[in-house]
Amino acid sequence: MATRRDFIRISALGAGGTAVAWPLVRNFAKELVDPERFIFEGMRRTPTYCEICFWKCAGWVYKNDKGDLWKIIGNDEDLHCNGRFCPRGTGGVGMYNDEDRLKTPLIRTQDRGKQVFREATWDEAFTYIADKLKKISREHGPECTALFTHGSGGKYFSTLLKAFGSPHIAAPSYAQCRGPREVAFQNTFGEGVESPERTDIRDTKCLVLIGSHIGENMHNGQVQEMSVAIDKGAIIITVDPRYSTAASKSKYWLPIKPATDLALLLAWIHVILEEELYDKAYVEKYTMGLDLLQAHVKGMTPEWAYGITTIPPEVIRQMAREMGHASPAVIVHPGRHVTWYGDDTQRLRAVAILNALLGSWGRRGGFFKPETASVPEVPHPAFPTPKRTWRTEFPDLYRLSDSVLANGVCDATIPDPSRGCNFKAWIVNGTNLIETLPNQDNTIKAIEALDLLVVIDTMPMEITGYADVVLPECTYIERYDEIRVSPHRKPQIALRMPALKPKYNTKPAYWMARELAKKMGLEAFFPYEKIEDLLDWQLKQLGTSLEEMQRIGVKTFERTADDLYFAPDEEVEFGTNSGKIELYATAFEQEGFDPLPKYTAHEEPPAGYYRLNYGRAPMHTFSRTSNNPNLTDLMDENSVWVNPKVAQEWGLTNDQYIHLRNQDGKRSEFPIKVRITERIRWDSVYMVHGFGHDQKRLKRCYGKGASDTNLITKVLVDPLMGGTGMRGNFVTFITESEEVKS
Repeated sequence: MATRRDFIRISALGAGGTAVAWPLVRNFAKELVDPERFIFEGMRRTPTYCEICFWKCAGWVYKNDKGDLWKIIGNDEDLHCNGRFCPRGTGGVGMYNDEDRLKTPLIRTQDRGKQVFREATWDEAFTYIADKLKKISREHGPECTALFTHGSGGKYFSTLLKAFGSPHIAAPSYAQCRGPREVAFQNTFGEGVESPERTDIRDTKCLVLIGSHIGENMHNGQVQEMSVAIDKGAIIITVDPRYSTAASKSKYWLPIKPATDLALLLAWIHVILEEELYDKAYVEKYTMGLDLLQAHVKGMTPEWAYGITTIPPEVIRQMAREMGHASPAVIVHPGRHVTWYGDDTQRLRAVAILNALLGSWGRRGGFFKPETASVPEVPHPAFPTPKRTWRTEFPDLYRLSDSVLANGVCDATIPDPSRGCNFKAWIVNGTNLIETLPNQDNTIKAIEALDLLVVIDTMPMEITGYADVVLPECTYIERYDEIRVSPHRKPQIALRMPALKPKYNTKPAYWMARELAKKMGLEAFFPYEKIEDLLDWQLKQLGTSLEEMQRIGVKTFERTADDLYFAPDEEVEFGTNSGKIELYATAFEQEGFDPLPKYTAHEEPPAGYYRLNYGRAPMHTFSRTSNNPNLTDLMDENSVWVNPKVAQEWGLTNDQYIHLRNQDGKRSEFPIKVRITERIRWDSVYMVHGFGHDQKRLKRCYGKGASDTNLITKVLVDPLMGGTGMRGNFVTFITESEEVKS
């Protein structure tokens, strides 16, 4: 097992893309260890927090003595990054310098999807949007407008939408990514996992990763803490059909048959109960439903699971014992992108039950209790009460969801006479729905039914081609945004401020939302003309000021109580129906769902097809960064991983370009390079998400690699909360010889 701290060299890999051309840098690797040695007379820095992923690491933007953007590094005081940025974070320089950026407002002049626009003034664009929204409100009600949002600017567009009278604010990250784990943990512990996750990896003795690709998904703080845990001798167990980066740093790799994870989890629960490896005092004091759970898993032995998962019984038992011996300093990691097979909430319930049995919730080395700074809202009029919500149209579906579902909004946009309201307008902020939502044909069908589509973005992504109006946002390096208040071991706040003036005719989200509010008669909900004044007011309520935060970037507060972990014998009331940790989920039972997770077999690939698995690369975030000049230098296309046995059967060779075709006949738009490797099971293939762009204005990434989203036409919807399972799709290979045959 590897024991080095730098299993992902965050600083060296990331900063190389932005700083290697600087002529004064000598002994590059040595200098990177101490960023302060780069500082010279005339250098200036401003605080920021990263916008390239949800981790939102706080850092410093450095400009040279000419005032040109030079590099971005981490803020030493930030608990999210500990002074170190990942490759994506340092690549913010490339985001600013990308010449393909959106530059001015655009209004569509031809049919949606044809990418034909005319340039417009900001006033003209806002007038167009305001007039359309007012008309929709008069004819259908404001509730027929929805916001899809990802990123900091969504805060201000959310205020605008609620002021308009619509509650329909959807983050695709819920139904397409993390929603099942939140529902599962909320109905086990009475609390969710939150973002960043509350995992105490640095002090764990055993970390179990089930399809969680730490190091490739590049969740900065977790990568660093996993490195610390490895150095301290923690046992890492990785369950994955693919030999991932995390697997390479693990003591045990279990190459499980895809779609059988729940069977393995239930067998682990069986062994832990059968061999009494669970934390008896913890379970007795804090949980309910143990006897029902014991009866439920009685027949779910390792031998039973072996026939399903292909993991030998002795290995299943050994892994359970490793967890039991490490208890309570053990984490069965809940993951982040967990929408796989349609039974994902129940799979994550099994993960939550395992953590409960091992006594890890609220314990050192398990799951800590995070704390978040509370930033006051600026006083404004009360929001109007909506007459309808998405639940009005779907009263009996997804009752356990606590958020507006992006896919639900999409479905409810397609005309249906049985519904009181089909959505008529979408505002899409910072999320490329064409590559984000599964089943692209369904998304496009919904878009074509809209009266208005507004897209706010920094780049001309695929979704902008369908917009009626495109509003170009300046990059996070050029703007103020809301105060970052993400949860952590201590409450912290971080400031983002502009390091440079916005390039071209681009604007920040706050300015856009307020100007549009003025056009719509909603200015009272944005009482401060300048965001600087708003931030200064909020910061002063916290005992600081904008001036201080401009100097320090990050401010840490002491916890309000010494409750990072449960105290010995502490009495705890959990936010569940029973006030206990619920091994038996009473809320599930009340809604007509299984209160204990059950394994159900999933569809197998047809002959000649392979399950399509997808994931992340450490230098890219979804499809957002594949045109970034700095990050494209590190990875400019994806490849499809194929087992050597399969490659031999098909006559495939390394670096050969092929097309993929899925079970529904959908063919990848662009070819993809073959990578033959023992690191993938024979029944699966793997590709990195975020490539295969068909937007020609993205000059670096157009046509590079294949899009996995393009091949996801079968969506396995979770009946409990509406999550979109996307790993029930299968692909086969189209080579030149196959094309001749067809």
